[in-house]
Amino acid sequence: MSDKSDQRHPSGDLLFAGFFLVIALLLLSQLPWQVQWFPKTGFAAQPAFWPTASLIGMVVFGAAHFATRFRLSAFRREWSEASIWLRSVEFVVWFMIYVHTVPVIGYLASTLIFAPLLAYREGYRRPRTLLIAAVTGFVIVVFFKSFLSVKIPGGMIYEYLPTGLRTFMIINF
Repeated sequence: MSDKSDQRHPSGDLLFAGFFLVIALLLLSQLPWQVQWFPKTGFAAQPAFWPTASLIGMVVFGAAHFATRFRLSAFRREWSEASIWLRSVEFVVWFMIYVHTVPVIGYLASTLIFAPLLAYREGYRRPRTLLIAAVTGFVIVVFFKSFLSVKIPGGMIYEYLPTGLRTFMIINF
């Protein structure tokens, strides 16, 4: 039974099925270099048996799923869904920029810059909300560095601080 809302809106089902099938085929293609079959060992006792069986199952059922979705799919709707999925890559880029700024300007400064920036990017424009984002970032840094003792290297910018302040910033922020 098909619902009219399913026909109007993209589901992404074909994209998921295709992606799953490609990944399963890629993993299956890597088996000869990743697992071993030993002589004089029972078939089901082989270390390679269960990974091989599971990947063959993934490929067979993934191909069946892809074939059914391919037959039922409206391709234009699938590509509009793909564009929605690709928009999330923007946040991967934001995260990678954040990760690369931490060693340069430090964990505290990076977090205090990126928390309000991401809040702004998400549509929060009120100064109070951006301040709350910055305060939340500060609390997270203090919690991770001071209470959880997470070892995050200090930023290169800390080298320009006076000795006492530099040590304090490296240890706590």
